[in-house]
Amino acid sequence: MAYVDVFVTPVRLPREAEYLDWVAASQKMWIDHGALSYLEARAEDVQIGKLTSFPRALQLEPDEITYVAFATYRDRAHRDEVNARIMADPRMTALALEGPADLKRMIFGGFTSVTPD
Repeated sequence: MAYVDVFVTPVRLPREAEYLDWVAASQKMWIDHGALSYLEARAEDVQIGKLTSFPRALQLEPDEITYVAFATYRDRAHRDEVNARIMADPRMTALALEGPADLKRMIFGGFTSVTPD
């Protein structure tokens, strides 16, 4: 069974190209520090729900889009090791301070897979 981190992020459309550069740097950092994979996806068919939805959860503004990222690891212990190295990496500090995404509204968490690898 694998372990997965999921990140749901609001991104301002005027800064989307900058965000994609940020994604490339993030992906490289996760892989450099041992994640098995890192995938970023842009919302395409995401409606505003009556009660809940990605746009509602993120409190999206009209000029924003949702991105979702997935990083995979062997298990929770491996994820914790990788994340500790990432948080100590000066590149992460630069990304967090200068990034084009509103990290205060990012939703994230770790998940244990329930399907066979």
